[in-house]
Amino acid sequence: MKACAAQTGEGTLWPVDAALRPEGKAGPLVRTVASHKAYYERWAKTWEFQALLKAWVSAGDREVGIAYKDALRSMIWGAAGREHFVEDVQAMRRRVEQHVPAAEAARQLKLGPGGLRDVEFSVQLLQLVHGRHDESLRSATTLQALHALASGGYVGREDAATLDAAYRLLRTLEHRIQLYRLRRTHLMPTAPDELRVLGRALGLTSKPAEAVVAMWQSQAREVRRIHERLFYRPLLAAAARLSSDDTSLSPQQARERLAALGFRDPAGAMRHLETLTAGVSRRAAIQRTLLPVMLSWFADEADPDAGLLAFRRVSDDLGSIHWYLKMLRDEGSAAERLAHVLGRSRYAADLLIRAPESVSILGDPDGLRPRSQESLAITLRSAAARKDNPDKAMAAVGALRRHELLRIVFGDLTGQFAADQVGAALADLAGATVEAALEVATRVVGGGEDGLLVDVLVVGMGSLGGRELGYASDADVMVIHQPRPGVSDEAAHRQGLAIVQELVRLVAATGSDALVLDTDLRPEGKNGPLTRSLASYAVYYDRWALTWEFQALLRARPIAGDRGLWEAFAALIDPLRYPAAGLDATQVREIRTMKARVESERLPRGADPRTHLKLGRGGLTDVEWTVQLLQLRHAHEVPSLQTPGTMAGLRAATAAGLVGEEDSATLAAAYENASRLRNANLLWRGRPGDAVPTDIRDADGVGRIVGRAPGTGAGLMEDYLRASRRARAVTESLFYESQ
Repeated sequence: MKACAAQTGEGTLWPVDAALRPEGKAGPLVRTVASHKAYYERWAKTWEFQALLKAWVSAGDREVGIAYKDALRSMIWGAAGREHFVEDVQAMRRRVEQHVPAAEAARQLKLGPGGLRDVEFSVQLLQLVHGRHDESLRSATTLQALHALASGGYVGREDAATLDAAYRLLRTLEHRIQLYRLRRTHLMPTAPDELRVLGRALGLTSKPAEAVVAMWQSQAREVRRIHERLFYRPLLAAAARLSSDDTSLSPQQARERLAALGFRDPAGAMRHLETLTAGVSRRAAIQRTLLPVMLSWFADEADPDAGLLAFRRVSDDLGSIHWYLKMLRDEGSAAERLAHVLGRSRYAADLLIRAPESVSILGDPDGLRPRSQESLAITLRSAAARKDNPDKAMAAVGALRRHELLRIVFGDLTGQFAADQVGAALADLAGATVEAALEVATRVVGGGEDGLLVDVLVVGMGSLGGRELGYASDADVMVIHQPRPGVSDEAAHRQGLAIVQELVRLVAATGSDALVLDTDLRPEGKNGPLTRSLASYAVYYDRWALTWEFQALLRARPIAGDRGLWEAFAALIDPLRYPAAGLDATQVREIRTMKARVESERLPRGADPRTHLKLGRGGLTDVEWTVQLLQLRHAHEVPSLQTPGTMAGLRAATAAGLVGEEDSATLAAAYENASRLRNANLLWRGRPGDAVPTDIRDADGVGRIVGRAPGTGAGLMEDYLRASRRARAVTESLFYESQ
């Protein structure tokens, strides 16, 4: 070491740094092979195995050097199995950055953000995680290892090419800077003259000082971007937790492993795995990287078999598209989210199989944010406007609607959306769909020689009006038309009816998962006309309407069409749904009688009133009718009660002192619980269900969707009954007994 570092007339030969030895500067300068092995077996830290990746026989006795590498090889390539291995390597990189002086960080070619260490740490971490079972990755040379990672599908080819070019540039810059006046430094110069010399040394002739800085900064940004995506991706930590046996099983061992993970059909699962990973294609190579990790995520869910099958079907459709597997490998938690979604929900799997490209939502940082009705309507209407044929227009709307529906489903299943956000997002999507369909229907019907004779308004009712829609809910609507000046009532009604009929047809034409428009809440129900003029509504409500119809109007909200017509309609119905005198005793009795009839007559045959989520005791309608009775009685004097939302109405009633805090909390919890269970029934089974599941497997699947721990499905029924009994007691007190 002295000889190499000694200052002579010819300069210094080469500084020798032994600080990476066991125990660092405190350790002996030389050990036997056995002593090295003992140290690494007992005391070595994670970063020390990372440092050994670059070990090679440099000088001296070659046999001793080979014996040294042979003794440590299994420890180096088994290091990724250490507890918190990936997290330790990531923490080490952060510490390296933190020790760079702040004044130098922006100029550091080696240790700073986007520098040489970003490339090296990324490559080394991937080598250690995947090199356990892939010996092609076991290279001591950074660029050779990078090319092997790209060939094996562990890194995208474009990312590898970018890192390769950047690494070569950074090394060249480092060497040129050090050659200039023979300085030991890793800092970019700041003096214009020095930058000009550096630029010219790289062959830059036009404004070399500015050009070399721009070139360096551009590459540094790309390196940092790729480093952060590769180095901190969740897939690495999950892959590191797999044992070596998990990644190299015989077919029989693999089937046994699948059975142990909870797959009910291990042989079927093996067939899916073989199909996905067979061959030497890049697609198969990436799947071989993904699947060992994803299997454990599938196994976390109640139906791993269905999740793996759905993943295979989606991959069959998208596997040849360059961004799909790249996204699952590289983008945040996309692969983990996809595995949990597919293993948790048949409904999500069915939707995704029909619209596989929508999986891109999971790789978008903003993908799981709900969109407003206004934003959605612009998108859907624009898509429809590009098609001349109305059916093709609605097919385009249907494809976009399915994509947005999956956004909501993904957000729900991954816990990004609260229960009230799901209801609001579904209602906004339904409203935007109706807006687009109404525009097409108006264009079709009003495009004749007579032109457009009427203005049309679609009013949302029920859960659509309250923005509390469920996945299985119909969209309750009423339609109002208004003749344009000089148009007869008869001609206006005829065209208004044609527009509504075309609207209903077009909404149904959006696909197999189309929104269902329900117009039964209109005056006279199924026997009444599909649309009426504003004047006709006024006559009907004045002469023939029953109290329950005024109650239904509490949830009326404009969805699509002429907003001026809504203002006129609201002026008509507000005195009816928010009566100045409240309700008299006869009207209260009518509402209570109607509620009793709903409970006895609308409950499906054989349904248990204790467990029916909508119509049962302590279910959704108990809370809705309780709030609506309070609104009819007090909304005129308490303006905050004039809201179509059940939960918003309950909060307003509580703030006004009409409901006690404890009773309000009981009703709110029951309403949210029933809404979530009703949605979870559809998500889990792929078909609607209004009852708390009694089958233990269904109960566990539904329970996991609503946040219960695995294996606690048996308690789902008991917990629901307890909450619904409390809600029913509050309902009886506020709805049936209050005066």
